[in-house]
Amino acid sequence: MNGTAEEALGKAEELLERLKATREELERLATAENAEAAVDVLTELAELAKDVEAELGKARALAETAAPP
Repeated sequence: MNGTAEEALGKAEELLERLKATREELERLATAENAEAAVDVLTELAELAKDVEAELGKARALAETAAPP
């Protein structure tokens, strides 16, 4: 694994900000009743959530390997 736990956490924080912005876009589309675009945004939200989970797992693994026994 490359990088540090702090870098992975930083990446996860960036992804969470994108997740928040995307969720806000979904809310806007729901108000506009644009179902087709909302489905696309839901797909993007799912992908972002997976990316956040992966980065958090990476951070956890890096922290565990860097922690003294």
